[in-house]
Amino acid sequence: MSEKQSIFQRFHGRKKETNPDGKKNRHKIFRKPSAREVRTAILSVLIVLAVTLAVFLIFTCRWAFTTWSNLKMDEIIFELSEPLEGTGDNMISGFLAACVLPAGIAAAAAIVCLVLLRKKSFIRRLRLLLGLGGLAGIVAAAWVGYTKLDIGNWWSNRNKDSSFIEDNYVDPSTATITFPEKKRNLIYIYLESMEMTYADKDNGGGFDFNCIPELTQLAEENEDFSGSSDKLNGSYAMNGATWTMGGIFAQTSGLPLKTSLGNNGMSTQTSFFPSITTLGDILQQQGYQQVFMLGSNATFGGRRLYFTDHGNYNIMDYLYAKEVGWIPSNYKVWWGYEDEKLFANAKNELSTLGSSDQPFNFTMLTVDTHFPNGYVCELCPTTFGDNQYANVMACSSAQVASFIQWCQQQSWYDNTTIVISGDHLTMDGDFCNDVSSDYNRRVYTCYINADATVANPDKKRTYTTFDDFPTTLAALGCTIDGDRLGLGTNLFSDKKTLTEKYGVTEMNTELSRKSSFMTKLAGISAESSRVSKEMNKAKPKIKVTYDNDNVYFVISNLDKIEDDINSLYVSIYDDSGERLLMHSATLQTDGTYWLGVARNVIGTSGKYTLRLHVDSAAGDIYIGKTKSFTLPD
Repeated sequence: MSEKQSIFQRFHGRKKETNPDGKKNRHKIFRKPSAREVRTAILSVLIVLAVTLAVFLIFTCRWAFTTWSNLKMDEIIFELSEPLEGTGDNMISGFLAACVLPAGIAAAAAIVCLVLLRKKSFIRRLRLLLGLGGLAGIVAAAWVGYTKLDIGNWWSNRNKDSSFIEDNYVDPSTATITFPEKKRNLIYIYLESMEMTYADKDNGGGFDFNCIPELTQLAEENEDFSGSSDKLNGSYAMNGATWTMGGIFAQTSGLPLKTSLGNNGMSTQTSFFPSITTLGDILQQQGYQQVFMLGSNATFGGRRLYFTDHGNYNIMDYLYAKEVGWIPSNYKVWWGYEDEKLFANAKNELSTLGSSDQPFNFTMLTVDTHFPNGYVCELCPTTFGDNQYANVMACSSAQVASFIQWCQQQSWYDNTTIVISGDHLTMDGDFCNDVSSDYNRRVYTCYINADATVANPDKKRTYTTFDDFPTTLAALGCTIDGDRLGLGTNLFSDKKTLTEKYGVTEMNTELSRKSSFMTKLAGISAESSRVSKEMNKAKPKIKVTYDNDNVYFVISNLDKIEDDINSLYVSIYDDSGERLLMHSATLQTDGTYWLGVARNVIGTSGKYTLRLHVDSAAGDIYIGKTKSFTLPD
């Protein structure tokens, strides 16, 4: 071999090869990678994944704990088991910008570094540094989450069965509740994130200033169960009642919203605690017209399901407002539409309800004061400078007071009781940072024009949002034998509340523990869990076809679970999350299920989502399978 040829081969790093007949082949461009190269590639992928996950978890922790001030495991578990329909755009975009984007940038940076520097002498040290950094970030984020959410105590309590709820629960279905001969109307106003804390210290608040002066005056002039004290009094939001659906559930059922993630929570259910009796159920039985009005999508957090199951409320939410033309079809601010429009719509609906001889329960939920920082509408003042949340709270306070004044001028007001309550404490990350740690933050509470007299008017009560359930009925002039319903006590009576009996801390500890009684009430059984898991393993296949007149659905691959299926149902949702229909599919001889629906029932064109659920011996269970499809014009 010549010296020139040898140099050429060393320069190219490979030899020329010849066929058996002696003819030369081209240089091999592709070759099988060595075991070392495969290991290096796998290691690089793992390093990129570790760095990406670490950055994602770190920024997620930062975002979550600066956005939410009182984030609880119970809330996380419940919200994870619910659909995301109706989530505020600001929440989703905020999460994407604060958490997903940095993780994507970190992944891209790690890939670029590992590729461009792969031939450098320090590449091994770089891989080691990135790998250890990624693992350290994952561990650090996990530790912060573990500590902040107090997962140790939560897990310990979760596995300790407590009979506290069962021992203290008074079943409303068996209690004797007597209504007055002339039934009173009810207006129940849930104020998003409203606390008595927002008042000044002289009035019982936690601030040096008062950003809810009108609400302060309303509570002082009416009833907040502060006794002879001239300071505001409010209710404690206990475990299981610290987010919107939990707060609503507590105030209308007297129970914490406890579900079991291991049993798939509410995500597998087509009914919401079917065995309990709530305020809505009781008023429905008494012939009340019932309306739930809100400026967001009622599907979010299970609100639509709850108010449909318990009281068959006429739900007038953001989707309804678009449907009937209250707002343009493309209108969307904050979580749907702002409170200024909500109060205007409420006045119109109340004028209709008030013209009937039938009593009404009009329930509404505001949204402008949702964290972070609230929504600034055209009515918002600038009293508190650049403190946006304080200005939004002040705006809400003024709007509520104006609405109450309007109600008091109506012909039906004398026979109407109004309850104003926060749904829970604010989750805003920093608004209450300056409030003393010794201050007991409580939910704003006010009963107006109640047909009841406080038994001991000088006594300041210690109470929770559970107590609102029987207290609301008492305010309507009802007599409750024993003055207790659910875990709540009628605050107009002299009977002790559970917090007055056991203390807030002890009661909260018991509520954080596992409750077989609540699992039973929720209707989530072990059999339901088993069937649900089997159905999700089945991975059903869905085929959608259509012609000019009809849409056809064929569901297959269910042979492994056919014995658990009594009936299979198909639900269709539009792109806003509103359910358009729910029809049963027909079992065919080949084991598939078939359903045909006229196109004009769904919509002649647009984007839709299909969900499956079954009626089984274990109950109604959703299959974790969705399919999106589009119908062209």
